[in-house]
Amino acid sequence: MIRLFAAVAVPEHIGEGLVRHQTGLDGARWRPIEAFHITLRFAGDMPENRADDFEAELSVIGGRPFDLTLSGVGAFGEGQDIHAVWAGVEDSDDLRHLAKACETAARRAGLDADTRAYKPHVTLAYLRRPDPGKVAAWIQSHNLLKSPSFRVMGFGLYSSWQTSEGSTYREEAVYPLG
Repeated sequence: MIRLFAAVAVPEHIGEGLVRHQTGLDGARWRPIEAFHITLRFAGDMPENRADDFEAELSVIGGRPFDLTLSGVGAFGEGQDIHAVWAGVEDSDDLRHLAKACETAARRAGLDADTRAYKPHVTLAYLRRPDPGKVAAWIQSHNLLKSPSFRVMGFGLYSSWQTSEGSTYREEAVYPLG
């Protein structure tokens, strides 16, 4: 079994700007710069043969390079169940199209449909039972986050591995656009 997801990597110079926002939340498990990405399709745990099928389907996705900008921050969950804080992604037809193509690839590879609404973001930290007021204060103090625009020249297939430090990711394949 292998845990996979398709994603756009965040360039290092953009990640360096995000790191400056990783402060002020007690108990937050801040993600390292090399873990910053924008998930296109989380595939989850699957047998190797299904993973090969998913990789093959992703390899035929076409498209052209496009620009993205990160903007704003938010959290997933409510109250004591808030479990992550993130940087948002400005609306992009190209990104939505690419995510939809990755969903189609997943379905063709035999994966179940992802029924969640697509919310592109970069996870900055995972939280465990935080003080909701402190999370709200963090969001308020970082809500003007805005990155420079960056060019997306492709996307990748990543594996996720659990360690004592949290998840680590390995790029398994790269799919250029254009």
